[in-house]
Amino acid sequence: MDVRRSGDRYPGGEPGAGITSFHAFSFGPHYDPDNLRFGAILACNEEHLAPGAGFDEHPHSHTEIVTWVVTGELTHRDTAGHVSIVRPGDVQRLSAGGGVRHVERNDGTEPLTFLQMWLAPRDPGGEPAYEVVHGIADSTPYDVPEAGALLHVRRLTAGERAALPAAPHVYLHVVRGDVRLGDSALAPGDAARLTGESGPELLAATDAQLLVWEMN
Repeated sequence: MDVRRSGDRYPGGEPGAGITSFHAFSFGPHYDPDNLRFGAILACNEEHLAPGAGFDEHPHSHTEIVTWVVTGELTHRDTAGHVSIVRPGDVQRLSAGGGVRHVERNDGTEPLTFLQMWLAPRDPGGEPAYEVVHGIADSTPYDVPEAGALLHVRRLTAGERAALPAAPHVYLHVVRGDVRLGDSALAPGDAARLTGESGPELLAATDAQLLVWEMN
Protein backbone atom coordinates (compact mmCIF):
# COMPACT_ATOMS: atom_id res chain seq x y z
CA MET A 1 0.00 0.00 0.00
CA ASP A 2 1.39 3.37 -1.09
CA VAL A 3 -0.20 6.41 0.62
CA ARG A 4 0.08 9.78 -1.15
CA ARG A 5 -0.77 12.92 0.82
CA SER A 6 -2.85 15.84 -0.41
CA GLY A 7 -0.03 18.31 0.21
CA ASP A 8 2.37 16.33 -1.98
CA ARG A 9 0.34 16.89 -5.13
CA TYR A 10 1.70 19.19 -7.84
CA PRO A 11 -0.09 22.58 -7.87
CA GLY A 12 -1.08 23.99 -11.22
CA GLY A 13 -3.78 25.86 -13.07
CA GLU A 14 -3.99 29.62 -13.55
CA PRO A 15 -4.94 31.20 -10.21
CA GLY A 16 -5.13 34.64 -11.82
CA ALA A 17 -7.82 33.28 -14.16
CA GLY A 18 -9.75 31.61 -11.34
CA ILE A 19 -8.33 28.09 -11.91
CA THR A 20 -6.48 26.18 -9.20
CA SER A 21 -5.40 22.58 -9.81
CA PHE A 22 -3.75 19.79 -7.82
CA HIS A 23 -2.22 16.88 -9.78
CA ALA A 24 -1.64 13.46 -8.23
CA PHE A 25 0.46 12.21 -11.18
CA SER A 26 2.97 13.68 -13.60
CA PHE A 27 1.13 16.36 -15.54
CA GLY A 28 2.05 19.16 -17.93
CA PRO A 29 5.35 20.78 -16.92
CA HIS A 30 5.60 18.55 -13.84
CA TYR A 31 7.44 15.36 -14.83
CA ASP A 32 8.14 12.55 -12.38
CA PRO A 33 9.28 9.36 -14.15
CA ASP A 34 8.30 7.31 -11.08
CA ASN A 35 4.74 8.68 -11.03
CA LEU A 36 3.44 8.38 -14.58
CA ARG A 37 0.49 6.06 -13.94
CA PHE A 38 -1.02 3.46 -11.63
CA GLY A 39 -2.90 0.63 -13.26
CA ALA A 40 -4.95 2.32 -15.96
CA ILE A 41 -4.94 5.73 -14.24
CA LEU A 42 -2.87 8.43 -15.93
CA ALA A 43 -4.16 11.45 -14.01
CA CYS A 44 -6.23 12.38 -10.98
CA ASN A 45 -6.69 16.14 -11.01
CA GLU A 46 -8.57 18.19 -8.42
CA GLU A 47 -9.84 21.34 -10.13
CA HIS A 48 -11.23 24.49 -8.53
CA LEU A 49 -12.95 26.99 -10.85
CA ALA A 50 -14.25 30.37 -9.74
CA PRO A 51 -17.59 31.51 -11.21
CA GLY A 52 -17.05 32.38 -14.86
CA ALA A 53 -13.71 30.55 -15.08
CA GLY A 54 -12.96 27.54 -17.21
CA PHE A 55 -10.82 25.66 -19.67
CA ASP A 56 -11.16 26.89 -23.25
CA GLU A 57 -11.57 24.43 -26.09
CA HIS A 58 -8.70 21.93 -26.09
CA PRO A 59 -8.03 18.49 -27.61
CA HIS A 60 -7.86 14.96 -26.17
CA SER A 61 -7.19 11.60 -27.78
CA HIS A 62 -6.79 7.96 -26.71
CA THR A 63 -8.04 8.68 -23.17
CA GLU A 64 -11.05 7.79 -21.02
CA ILE A 65 -11.87 10.95 -19.03
CA VAL A 66 -14.09 10.47 -15.96
CA THR A 67 -15.29 13.47 -13.94
CA TRP A 68 -16.85 13.67 -10.48
CA VAL A 69 -18.26 17.02 -9.32
CA VAL A 70 -17.76 17.74 -5.61
CA THR A 71 -19.48 21.14 -5.36
CA GLY A 72 -21.03 23.48 -7.90
CA GLU A 73 -21.98 22.79 -11.52
CA LEU A 74 -19.71 21.92 -14.45
CA THR A 75 -20.72 22.91 -17.98
CA HIS A 76 -19.37 20.59 -20.70
CA ARG A 77 -19.37 21.22 -24.45
CA ASP A 78 -17.56 19.16 -27.08
CA THR A 79 -17.06 19.07 -30.82
CA ALA A 80 -19.25 15.96 -31.09
CA GLY A 81 -22.21 18.19 -30.21
CA HIS A 82 -22.72 17.26 -26.55
CA VAL A 83 -23.71 19.98 -24.06
CA SER A 84 -24.30 19.04 -20.41
CA ILE A 85 -24.40 20.42 -16.90
CA VAL A 86 -22.82 17.98 -14.45
CA ARG A 87 -23.75 18.22 -10.77
CA PRO A 88 -22.67 16.50 -7.53
CA GLY A 89 -23.60 12.82 -7.61
CA ASP A 90 -23.25 12.58 -11.39
CA VAL A 91 -20.50 10.73 -13.24
CA GLN A 92 -19.42 12.13 -16.59
CA ARG A 93 -17.31 10.17 -19.07
CA LEU A 94 -15.77 11.41 -22.28
CA SER A 95 -14.16 8.69 -24.39
CA ALA A 96 -11.78 10.72 -26.52
CA GLY A 97 -11.24 7.97 -29.10
CA GLY A 98 -9.10 9.09 -32.01
CA GLY A 99 -9.64 12.73 -31.09
CA VAL A 100 -12.17 15.21 -29.71
CA ARG A 101 -12.12 18.79 -28.43
CA HIS A 102 -14.09 20.08 -25.46
CA VAL A 103 -14.74 23.04 -23.18
CA GLU A 104 -15.18 22.86 -19.40
CA ARG A 105 -16.49 25.89 -17.53
CA ASN A 106 -18.11 27.12 -14.36
CA ASP A 107 -21.05 29.03 -15.78
CA GLY A 108 -22.73 29.13 -12.38
CA THR A 109 -22.60 31.66 -9.54
CA GLU A 110 -20.93 29.42 -6.97
CA PRO A 111 -17.37 28.01 -6.83
CA LEU A 112 -16.90 24.68 -8.63
CA THR A 113 -14.74 21.79 -7.44
CA PHE A 114 -14.40 18.59 -9.42
CA LEU A 115 -12.12 15.59 -9.74
CA GLN A 116 -11.09 14.50 -13.19
CA MET A 117 -9.44 11.14 -13.77
CA TRP A 118 -7.80 10.06 -17.01
CA LEU A 119 -7.50 6.37 -17.84
CA ALA A 120 -5.60 4.65 -20.63
CA PRO A 121 -7.82 2.56 -22.94
CA ARG A 122 -6.75 -0.95 -23.81
CA ASP A 123 -7.22 -0.22 -27.51
CA PRO A 124 -6.44 3.36 -28.60
CA GLY A 125 -8.45 5.10 -31.29
CA GLY A 126 -12.06 4.65 -32.28
CA GLU A 127 -14.95 7.10 -32.31
CA PRO A 128 -15.44 9.56 -29.43
CA ALA A 129 -18.32 8.82 -27.03
CA TYR A 130 -19.93 10.70 -24.15
CA GLU A 131 -22.38 10.06 -21.33
CA VAL A 132 -23.52 11.38 -17.96
CA VAL A 133 -24.99 9.07 -15.32
CA HIS A 134 -27.10 11.07 -12.88
CA GLY A 135 -27.26 10.22 -9.19
CA ILE A 136 -24.93 7.23 -9.16
CA ALA A 137 -25.50 4.94 -6.17
CA ASP A 138 -22.94 3.30 -3.89
CA SER A 139 -24.29 -0.11 -4.82
CA THR A 140 -23.74 0.34 -8.56
CA PRO A 141 -20.13 0.72 -9.68
CA TYR A 142 -19.52 2.67 -12.86
CA ASP A 143 -17.95 0.47 -15.52
CA VAL A 144 -15.24 1.72 -17.88
CA PRO A 145 -14.66 -1.49 -19.86
CA GLU A 146 -12.41 0.26 -22.36
CA ALA A 147 -9.85 0.68 -19.56
CA GLY A 148 -10.65 -2.50 -17.59
CA ALA A 149 -11.78 -0.40 -14.62
CA LEU A 150 -14.73 0.01 -12.25
CA LEU A 151 -15.39 3.18 -10.24
CA HIS A 152 -16.97 2.65 -6.81
CA VAL A 153 -18.48 5.57 -4.90
CA ARG A 154 -18.35 5.10 -1.14
CA ARG A 155 -20.40 7.33 1.15
CA LEU A 156 -19.71 6.29 4.75
CA THR A 157 -21.11 7.50 8.06
CA ALA A 158 -18.85 7.94 11.08
CA GLY A 159 -17.91 4.55 12.53
CA GLU A 160 -18.94 2.61 9.41
CA ARG A 161 -16.59 -0.01 7.99
CA ALA A 162 -16.23 -1.03 4.36
CA ALA A 163 -14.14 -3.51 2.43
CA LEU A 164 -12.12 -2.54 -0.62
CA PRO A 165 -12.47 -4.51 -3.86
CA ALA A 166 -10.11 -7.44 -4.34
CA ALA A 167 -8.24 -6.57 -7.53
CA PRO A 168 -4.71 -6.36 -8.91
CA HIS A 169 -4.82 -2.54 -8.65
CA VAL A 170 -7.01 -0.41 -6.37
CA TYR A 171 -6.81 3.38 -6.23
CA LEU A 172 -8.63 5.23 -3.43
CA HIS A 173 -9.13 9.00 -3.26
CA VAL A 174 -10.69 10.73 -0.22
CA VAL A 175 -13.16 13.37 -1.38
CA ARG A 176 -14.57 14.34 2.02
CA GLY A 177 -14.08 13.36 5.65
CA ASP A 178 -11.46 11.32 7.48
CA VAL A 179 -10.95 7.57 7.26
CA ARG A 180 -8.55 4.91 8.44
CA LEU A 181 -7.15 2.41 6.00
CA GLY A 182 -5.33 -0.22 8.01
CA ASP A 183 -2.85 1.73 10.15
CA SER A 184 -2.99 4.86 7.97
CA ALA A 185 -5.19 7.89 8.65
CA LEU A 186 -6.40 9.57 5.45
CA ALA A 187 -7.83 13.08 5.09
CA PRO A 188 -9.46 14.91 2.16
CA GLY A 189 -7.22 14.90 -0.89
CA ASP A 190 -5.17 11.94 0.33
CA ALA A 191 -4.97 8.81 -1.81
CA ALA A 192 -3.83 5.21 -1.48
CA ARG A 193 -2.55 2.89 -4.20
CA LEU A 194 -2.91 -0.82 -3.45
CA THR A 195 -1.40 -3.64 -5.44
CA GLY A 196 -2.52 -7.22 -4.86
CA GLU A 197 -5.71 -9.19 -4.54
CA SER A 198 -6.91 -7.81 -1.19
CA GLY A 199 -6.36 -4.81 1.04
CA PRO A 200 -7.03 -3.49 4.53
CA GLU A 201 -10.51 -2.50 5.71
CA LEU A 202 -11.79 1.07 5.65
CA LEU A 203 -13.09 2.71 8.82
CA ALA A 204 -14.77 6.13 8.65
CA ALA A 205 -13.61 8.41 11.46
CA THR A 206 -16.18 11.00 10.29
CA ASP A 207 -18.85 11.03 7.61
CA ALA A 208 -16.84 10.52 4.42
CA GLN A 209 -17.04 10.26 0.65
CA LEU A 210 -14.48 8.27 -1.33
CA LEU A 211 -13.83 7.30 -4.93
CA VAL A 212 -12.35 3.82 -5.39
CA TRP A 213 -11.03 2.48 -8.69
CA GLU A 214 -10.92 -1.28 -9.16
CA MET A 215 -8.59 -2.20 -12.02
CA ASN A 216 -7.22 -5.32 -13.66
